Amino acid sequence: MGFLEFWGQMTVNPLLFAAVSLTLGVILVNGWTDAPNAIATCVVTRCMPPKAAILMAALFNFLGVFIMTQVSNKVAVTITSMVDFGENSGKTIIIVLCAAMLAIVIWATLAWVFGIPTSESHALIAGLTGGAMALTGLDAIVWSEWSKVLIGIVISVVLGFGLAWLIGKLVTQICYQMNRPKTEPFFKGAQIVGAAAMAFMHGAQDGQKFMGIILLCVFTLQGTGSAATSFAIPTWLMIICSLIMAAGTAIGGKKIIKSVGMDMVKLEKYQGFSADVASAISLVFCSVFGLPVSTTHVKTTSIMGVGAVKRVSAINFGVVKEMVMTWILTFPGCGLLAFLVTKLFLLIFN
Repeated sequence: MGFLEFWGQMTVNPLLFAAVSLTLGVILVNGWTDAPNAIATCVVTRCMPPKAAILMAALFNFLGVFIMTQVSNKVAVTITSMVDFGENSGKTIIIVLCAAMLAIVIWATLAWVFGIPTSESHALIAGLTGGAMALTGLDAIVWSEWSKVLIGIVISVVLGFGLAWLIGKLVTQICYQMNRPKTEPFFKGAQIVGAAAMAFMHGAQDGQKFMGIILLCVFTLQGTGSAATSFAIPTWLMIICSLIMAAGTAIGGKKIIKSVGMDMVKLEKYQGFSADVASAISLVFCSVFGLPVSTTHVKTTSIMGVGAVKRVSAINFGVVKEMVMTWILTFPGCGLLAFLVTKLFLLIFN
């Protein structure tokens, strides 16, 4: 579907307009709560100033969406297939999607106010599932697809922490007898490359997830619902999502950058490089296998991994506890919020 055709559909269908607008709102929130994680280590170690890092993140978010989608769009397919709306009308399904997106915006904004890097990926999954359950109950959950979320959580923790610890350990061993000031220019450049790779994979993961929701709206209008298992993501949609994500990062990214990059572990350049490389590798693995994982989850566990190389006490476990509690609460909390908002929307609009 071309942009003009899509715009024409939205102008004649207020519910579609509302659903797409709310989804773009979620992408904006993702930009100020999730995207900053990709560039946090690069900024706090002073390899790049915030404005330059945000511009770089915008470019590589787009490239991640565009290039990775050509390789595999399995993440988007998983998102569009993880719930079943039953035989309900297109109007009803669009109402559910509107309610779910609004619940995600509310949930993520509250987390941002407290400076906690919540997972927009988990909020999206919880919100979509909670909304669908308000419509069709437990039958809404497609367990074969939902299981990929649980598998992704375990894999992202193990890979994020384990790879970061291993890479950090290798770097310290290789550079043990080197003059530290002389290695600074190398690790500065290497960390910029690592941050670019993280931004690329953030686009590949999160960009596909949110575009999957917009495409789900399109499929609903076309009468295919969530049954589509093969589709092409239009370039204009990639550009719009990337620009809105970048705007969100510019609006509220500094608070999350501080929480992730400074409060958890005091990072040096070689540690930031190790965390970025480990995170990017983990996200590539998960994207290829269609596992929708949290980029926040991967990046924060990677930072913990490099911190543990020096000593476990280098990790600020108070910040880690706050993040873990947010992850634990997101699924039931955002899911319940979406359930209640959906019930209200169905009562008012259906």
